[in-house]
Amino acid sequence: MDRDWAEPLDLDAIAAHARYSRYHFVRAFKAVYGQTPGQYLSRRRVERAEEMLRTANLSVTEICTLVGFSSLGTFSARFKKQTGLSPSEYRAKHVGRGAALIPGCYAMLWAGGFSPSRAPVEKRP
Repeated sequence: MDRDWAEPLDLDAIAAHARYSRYHFVRAFKAVYGQTPGQYLSRRRVERAEEMLRTANLSVTEICTLVGFSSLGTFSARFKKQTGLSPSEYRAKHVGRGAALIPGCYAMLWAGGFSPSRAPVEKRP
C-alpha cells in the first residue's frame, strides 16, 4: 500500500496475496497498525498531499486526483480531519517557508501522474 498509495484499494487482492480472507486480513491489519487498511491508506494519501501542497505548483483538485482521491469533497474532509486545516488553508500557511514551488509537470511525475516513457518524443530532422 505504501508503494501504490495512489491506486484504488483492492482488499481482496491484498488479502489473497497475504493468504488471508478479506475479513481476517482487516482484523490482523488493525491489530498491528491500529487502523483499518482504508484508514491507513487515507492517512498516507493526506501525508502525500501535504507534501505536494507545500512544494508543488498544482491546484488542490489536481493534488486530490494525484494522491488517489476520486472526490474533492472527501479529500477536503479527510485532509481537514487529519491536519485541522482545509487544503487551501494548509497551503497558505506553509508555502513561502523556504523552497520554491516545484513545477506541476515534475510533481505529477513524482506522484505517478505520467511516465516519461509514455511521453511524446519530438523527432528532429
